[in-house]
Amino acid sequence: MPMLGLGTWQNDDPSQCADSIRTALDVGYRHVDTAQAYGNEAAVGDGIAAADVDREDVFLATKVWITNLAYDDVLSTVEESLDDLGVESVDLLYVHWPANTYDPESTLAAFDELHDRGAIDRVGVSNFEPNHVETAMDHLDAPVFANQVEMHPFLQQEELRAHADEHGYEMVAYSPLARGEVFGHDVLADIAAAHDASEAQVSLAWLREKGVTAIPKATGRDHIVDNFGSLGLTLTDAEIDRIDDIEVTDRRINPDFSPDAWN
Repeated sequence: MPMLGLGTWQNDDPSQCADSIRTALDVGYRHVDTAQAYGNEAAVGDGIAAADVDREDVFLATKVWITNLAYDDVLSTVEESLDDLGVESVDLLYVHWPANTYDPESTLAAFDELHDRGAIDRVGVSNFEPNHVETAMDHLDAPVFANQVEMHPFLQQEELRAHADEHGYEMVAYSPLARGEVFGHDVLADIAAAHDASEAQVSLAWLREKGVTAIPKATGRDHIVDNFGSLGLTLTDAEIDRIDDIEVTDRRINPDFSPDAWN
């Protein structure tokens, strides 16, 4: 899984979404993240098809929404997702949230079925706390490959990162720029100035130093290119420590069906 991907949440204008995917792949991205709930899987598929990149070179992930997590619904809606994306399989399929129709036994049995038949290469979870991940591990035959959660310098997810290291799964950060809040923060701005970089690049480089894959949303070419530039930025140990020491906790995404531990 490439450690930088393009997120597509709220990228719901079909033409703009397809163009941003094509642009990102042409720039060098090889990881694209979408979801049933985003309403843009067809546009994502159009963008992948339009890019001068082979499908097998693109790591493609999508997520099953909370109303579709009953066994039969998982199977039927994932087939719809594959049709919309224009692909035979996805590299990673997530449970979007442990909520609503999510039932570990039946939901994950459907994920195993999809894995066994080759419709998905890897199983992921999203917005799971450690106890949810362990329950998923108990019910799945396939390994849990990744847990996708909100993570950025203002929500550093130390407990989840430690759990991922202990149990051998990947962490993927959505909203890695704290929905724009990283811009202008004094510590991030100071480090960015020292490298002639942007606060976005600093935040993404910090996540990479933590072993976390980031999937920032970007629609315009300038932001797509700027975020990709983070791959060339190496932070010093002292700079990483400065970011680690930011004493702010700011969760940007917290719907009413989120895990109880968040409230």
